[in-house]
Amino acid sequence: MSERTPVCTLEELGRLDEAEISEGYRDGNDGLPEPGGNRSESYWHGWRNGAVDGGYREKDEAQAEVARLWVARQREASS
Repeated sequence: MSERTPVCTLEELGRLDEAEISEGYRDGNDGLPEPGGNRSESYWHGWRNGAVDGGYREKDEAQAEVARLWVARQREASS
């Protein structure tokens, strides 16, 4: 299990590198093992979400909360 702290706010999410998130997501979705300390927080965040979407791990509360916040922001922006 990782010693990293999951992203919990949209501000934290906004500081991450989108390309690294995408790379991590693909690897997590493909079932690759949890990355070690040689990978960035951005990659790890993407890996966590990809692993959930790929069915390799359960979504945790931090992931659910960031998703709720992101959807709420999108709805506000389209209003």
